[in-house]
Amino acid sequence: MSSETWMWIGFNVVVFILLFLDLKVFHRKTHIIGVKESLLWSAFWIGLSLLFNLGIYFWRGSETALHFLTAYLVEKSLSVDNLFVFLLIFTYFAVPAVYQHKVLFWGILGAIVMRLAFILAGVAIVERFHWALYILGAFLVVAAIRLALRKDEKIDPGRNPVLRLFRRFFRVTEDYEGDRFVVRRAGLLMATPLLVVVLVVETTDIVFAVDSVPAVLGITLDRFIAYSSNVCAILGLRALYFALAGVMGMFRYLTYGLATVLFFIGVKMLIIDVYEMPVGIALGVVGAVLLISIVASLLNPCEEESEEAVCQLPAGESESGHSGYEEE
Repeated sequence: MSSETWMWIGFNVVVFILLFLDLKVFHRKTHIIGVKESLLWSAFWIGLSLLFNLGIYFWRGSETALHFLTAYLVEKSLSVDNLFVFLLIFTYFAVPAVYQHKVLFWGILGAIVMRLAFILAGVAIVERFHWALYILGAFLVVAAIRLALRKDEKIDPGRNPVLRLFRRFFRVTEDYEGDRFVVRRAGLLMATPLLVVVLVVETTDIVFAVDSVPAVLGITLDRFIAYSSNVCAILGLRALYFALAGVMGMFRYLTYGLATVLFFIGVKMLIIDVYEMPVGIALGVVGAVLLISIVASLLNPCEEESEEAVCQLPAGESESGHSGYEEE
């Protein structure tokens, strides 16, 4: 086998070993993830990603390492924006905080598989049809505008089409059954609300991939760099969620920062045949935009009552106190 094949095998083996250790060793006993623990795990995953980036620097050179770092920064930032949706899902279904880590684990595992498929397909299409870059660039520009204007958009997890289809064919228990996904009642195999939540998270991951994969392809068409940067950003998503769940509402301008980044990458793809932007400039622009949006958010926190409600809503709780699942 070639060195590239061994590279892919080695990377994925390490990833799945880390995921196994995370679920079966470090979090074998179900418990609520505190802020301190989540911050430590966030630092671990970020440090591991930067260490991997350093390995790429010595192995593939500075330009490839910059491509990885830029893609990682973009994907990590998009992941933070996705955490708002996870918070909404957990709140809607009143998922107990003690089970949220398990849901995110399976959501991330599914996201890794989907990102791999999307990236391999995307690179293959662009390599075969160069003009596809213009379509992806235009898509990112439109996605950026929609993201910037989505302030009043209401997201209802209960209207997820896959979930509505699932409800028609499977019985679901009224309450959570510990951390189990299925139980047997009166001889019948029934799904629990926790399985329903995983299903919603998995299908939401597909929507996330539609935005994030074109963004990373606008930075690099190197399959391994695009894939590994996505995976490294996703791996720390669970820890980041628990670290930021209580303060995510503070980042009120992050959405606009992300919209600006997507718009920038989209334009970069549209003008690639006229001007191929150095990766150092792209990294500087992405980093500066995200930093400005975060600093602006911290200097001007939530003021309106509606925004304060979002800021203060604890993960896993809802006003009604039930699972948020109602059969139609």
